Amino acid sequence: MHIAVCYARPDAVFLKAIDVPAGTTIAAAIVGSGLQQACPEVDPATMRVGIFGKLKTPETVVRDGDRVEVYRPLTADPKQARRKRVQKQRASGTREGQKWLRGNS
Repeated sequence: MHIAVCYARPDAVFLKAIDVPAGTTIAAAIVGSGLQQACPEVDPATMRVGIFGKLKTPETVVRDGDRVEVYRPLTADPKQARRKRVQKQRASGTREGQKWLRGNS
């Protein structure tokens, strides 16, 4: 079976196509790809993983053509980041809706 293993860092992307036997798990595919040697910070046991953007467990069996993705932990809370953006917009006196209305009238 042909699959790809992907991991994105802010400065580089690891993307490697590999052949694996039927019954291979996500964790085994990550080990077989050499990702841990290229990016020592990757630990499939603790990091979130998925296939084509859908979260999966490391024990999930891969299928032919799958792209296994290893996700980095979030560096900021998305809700907190949105609150900060809204506060900044309110302080500047603009609102998202007003920008859209002016552009389409």
